[in-house]
This record gives sequence, structure tokens and C-alpha cells, in this order.
Amino acid sequence: MSRNYYITQPGRIRRKDNTIYLEPENAPRIPIPVEDIDALYFYGELDLNTKLLNFLAQKKIAFHVFNYYGYYSGSYYPREYLNSGSLLVKQVQHYEKPAKRMTLAHEFVESAVFNMLRILRYHTNRDKDCSAQIESIENILTESRSAKSTNELMGYEGSIRDIYYTAFNTILTLKTPFEKRVRRPPDNPINALISFGNSMMYAACLTEIYRTQLNPTISFLHEPGDRRFSLSLDLAEIFKPLIIDRIIFRLFNRQQLNESKHFETNVDGCYLNEKGRKLFIAEFDDQLKQTISHRRLKRHVSYQRLIRLVCYKLIKHLVDMESYQALRPWW
Repeated sequence: MSRNYYITQPGRIRRKDNTIYLEPENAPRIPIPVEDIDALYFYGELDLNTKLLNFLAQKKIAFHVFNYYGYYSGSYYPREYLNSGSLLVKQVQHYEKPAKRMTLAHEFVESAVFNMLRILRYHTNRDKDCSAQIESIENILTESRSAKSTNELMGYEGSIRDIYYTAFNTILTLKTPFEKRVRRPPDNPINALISFGNSMMYAACLTEIYRTQLNPTISFLHEPGDRRFSLSLDLAEIFKPLIIDRIIFRLFNRQQLNESKHFETNVDGCYLNEKGRKLFIAEFDDQLKQTISHRRLKRHVSYQRLIRLVCYKLIKHLVDMESYQALRPWW
């Protein structure tokens, strides 16, 4: 089965025959069999050429580029190979018709909030009292169900996340209190982790969308715009609490991440250092590979595969085969 490769070393990446080689600076080259690659994530400074790009496009392999601090810069998205004109029309129609769009937007928010509440209840049951946040979020979620526009719904969703983030100080033992979400630039270790992890989640969702007939630029909760794959933002809302936030809590509570050892702070903000990035990337990859028993398919599927299954459910809704119900974990 193919897998993701995360390249954190500087050097050159090139094609030779049916193998891709990573040639690190001052180290032996490392072969990467192309048939073993699902997607590539580039974190180091890498040189490559059009010969490699053409080869990756031929093999239908996307890659994602991250900057010096580990934040998403862009993707190489090969020509789509599962085009469907009829599905594209349906996707546009569901975006253009407010009632149809709001049905999907509400589902994305309901799923995201379900996953947030699940995390808060889990920690409340383990002597980390988040009951005040749970009550507030449930009240806002009830109000959000009356939202008539995506802007109004996103406002409710933003308020819910603000309350959700206040529970991080209860769940985690931090030297630097997490006061509020700050993005550009992140100002403390938790903001740095959230931004870094959300970038990875966005890229992972984009990879799975590419493996389906969906158009990644037409979304329902987030407003489609120039120079971004907004459908990936919609899907990431579901999986950020389910994957990214759980990784953050796990790494800190197991004391694998340390505020002093794994972060650097300068005039540009607070960021994971190289050691911290490698630690988070390894945990993220392990989480995507972890499997659960799917109660409907009657087999084990990985978290990465769950993202694809959410895409398939969305397609079924768009073509009127089955009403869309966003993922609500049962395991």
C-alpha cells in the first residue's frame, strides 16, 4: 500500500528510471520507489526539475510545499484524472442554491463541533473539568442551527472555537498560558502547533480530494476564492479536532513535546524547531495510518481513508443518492 513521505532534509530530489532519489547534502542518496508514494510533503530546501514534475504528474502524485517555519506554501496538483462534468455541474448547483449549500455547511459545522465536544467530555471524565465550555458550546450550537447564511454560521463556528480553545489551559499544563488563538504569526507554542498541524491537515484533505471526482475549489462552508482549494478547508474542519488537537494533547501530556526544547521564538513569532517538527510529523503520520473498525463497511480503515470516505459520502449527496451526514466518530 502506498504511503506519505515527509522530506525534512535539504538537498536535491530527482528521478532515475522508476525510482525517485532524495540526495541530502553530505549524505548518501535515499531511494523512494514511486509505486510506494501516495503524496509527498516537502519541508526542507529542495532542488528539483521539470523531469521530476512530469514524472510525478504521470504517476498522479501530488506534493505539498511548506516554508522555513513549516507552514503551508502551496501544492503541486497534477492534472485531474477522475474528471466528471456531471458531478461538477451538481457541485456548482449545490453551491449556488442557498438551501442546498446551507444543508452541507451545517453538517460540516455539526461534525466539527461534535468532535470538539467529544474531546472536552473525554478530558472532563479524567478530572480536567471542561463542563463550562461544554455547556457554552452546546448553547451556541443550538443557536447556530437557525443560521440562514454561511457568514452567520461561520460566526457561530468562530465563537465555538474561541470557547473550545479556552479549555486548552485546563487540559494541558503549560508554562506559557494559552490565552487566545493567534495565527499570523503564532505567538506561543500552542498557537504554533495548531497552525502547523492545521496546515498538514489541509494538505492531507487536498490529497484525498484529488483521488475523487470532486472539484477542490468549490466549497460549501468556506467561500470559494482565488488561489486556494476551499473544499479542503471544509473537510479539514471535521478532522482538525479529531486528529490535530488530539495529537497536541497527546504530545504534551506525555511530555514528548517541551516548550523549551522544541520551539523557537523570534521577531517573526513562535515556531516549532526542526526537532519539534519531526516529532509532530511522525505523530501525524502514525495517526493517519491508525485504523478503526468501520461499522458500515465491516472492515478496518485508516484515518487517512476516512477522509476519502467523507469525500465519497459528499459525492453521493451531490448526485442525490444519499443524504450527507458528516463524520461523527463512534469508536
